[in-house]
Amino acid sequence: MARARAIVLVIDSGGVGAAPDVATFGDSPNANTLGNTAKAAGGLALPTFEALGLGCITKIPGVSAVTQPSATVARLLEASAGKDTITGHWEMMGIVIRNAFPTYPNGFPPDVIERFEAIAGAKVLGNVAASGTEIIERLGREHMNTGRPIVYTSADSVFQVAAHEDIVPLATLWSWCEQARAMLVPPNRVNRVIARPFRGSPGAFERTANRRDYAVAPPRPSILDALERAGVPTCGLGKIEDIFCCQGIAAASRTADNAEGIARTLEWLDHGAGGLCFTNLNDFDSKYGHRRDADGYAKALIALDRALPQLLNRLHVGDRLLITADHGCDPTASGTDHTREFTPLVDYRPGVAGRVLGELDSFSQVGERVLQTFGITEPWTPLIV
Repeated sequence: MARARAIVLVIDSGGVGAAPDVATFGDSPNANTLGNTAKAAGGLALPTFEALGLGCITKIPGVSAVTQPSATVARLLEASAGKDTITGHWEMMGIVIRNAFPTYPNGFPPDVIERFEAIAGAKVLGNVAASGTEIIERLGREHMNTGRPIVYTSADSVFQVAAHEDIVPLATLWSWCEQARAMLVPPNRVNRVIARPFRGSPGAFERTANRRDYAVAPPRPSILDALERAGVPTCGLGKIEDIFCCQGIAAASRTADNAEGIARTLEWLDHGAGGLCFTNLNDFDSKYGHRRDADGYAKALIALDRALPQLLNRLHVGDRLLITADHGCDPTASGTDHTREFTPLVDYRPGVAGRVLGELDSFSQVGERVLQTFGITEPWTPLIV
């Protein structure tokens, strides 16, 4: 008998409407990443998502609310105190963060910068909260002339280091960030250190696919660990291995873009080993959400909608496809940061009729459904830290 297969496909930042506590996070009550993206495009034709039932959980111009969705759909309310990648993904796998990671709207304190400068052997540039593309345009020339690393943050709990690949070798940049990860302990225990290499010349810089994320290790075993203990193979594609520090991930592969993420997921299905494939599609967030590129976001949604039938057609009875998101990043909002939103739950199982569930508590609904797929029936109580 074939081993069951489950895919968790994360539309990174694909929020579906402002959460009730949106004001606490400084976001607009009108935030709705997928809905506002479609509105800005004058409506989107997403026939696969429409048939699955995405239009039943939020208003998406061009995507109707079908009478009988082929998937079970709902909006998920985040239980954790955050709106970032780590917090969202951890909650999907049963870890709820009540004490938010530290953020630095005014830059990092002098002692943190001094310790990093000792690692890099040079004074830093920046040390501000900024958009990644904006700061390399502003400071990239000086960085190339001096070799000084660019350090910056955002509204999220991140310590980011940007360097030109022709000035700082990738191995050096990655080493700096590994050492920064070890250095950043409480009270400055940010949830991610990110290496942000770029290339090009002033006025035409571009970030490369050689980004590396160095996350805090999950504080408790997650649903991924429960799967591993039960003998269920686990595979992480994109930045999943970084998010979970490989805990509970038996096999992993980074991806350059959404297209590669889908291609690798299809390869995993065709390989036939079974188990869980956990795929993050990061372009939605990094290339379009943060850059407030609604047109690019819309085109990426269309591309995903066109690719989904390849996944759906490979699934057999007993398999499962879960499509969700880790937070919002409304490309029509002001600023460049994430938005506190509900996320979608699209739960497709071949041969099982779909239904509309409304709003459900906690992103951990995703991981609990993964457990059910493999017959792991004991109740999972989210771990609160």
